[in-house]
Amino acid sequence: MNPLNSPLEVGIRALVLLAETFPERLDVAQLVYLDHAMVHSGDLRGGPASLHPDLPVGPGELGMRRNLIEEGLVVLMRAGLAEVVIESGGLLYRATEESESFLGIIEAPYLNELKDRAAWLFEAHMHEEPNVREGMKAITARWADRSGDSGNE
Repeated sequence: MNPLNSPLEVGIRALVLLAETFPERLDVAQLVYLDHAMVHSGDLRGGPASLHPDLPVGPGELGMRRNLIEEGLVVLMRAGLAEVVIESGGLLYRATEESESFLGIIEAPYLNELKDRAAWLFEAHMHEEPNVREGMKAITARWADRSGDSGNE
């Protein structure tokens, strides 16, 4: 089994985002956008270097990411590190009290990089509720620009 982008890895990334916003709640669409922005932070204005390379899958990546985020959230909820709250607008997720101490015991450079990028992301770009629709438009516009550039070479 490939550990990259497994439900466990994606769940840990979601947990980093949820812990950064604790006690606030996020929906799956926000987590999809924020996860993408966190690992591709170099694509954002003033962002630190991206943790993951760009892949040629483009828009399909967001659909795959949504499924992985949902699977990762199940892992987190089973472990008692995240909880779901049902509101009139849908399902929202938040970290539990235990999540920060759990993340604190993991010693991994990758996790430290994720935490740094999540902190930067919320400090630099998320003073208000994340505008997922505009963020997704920006992501897909970059993909369209890149695919248009490759056809001109």
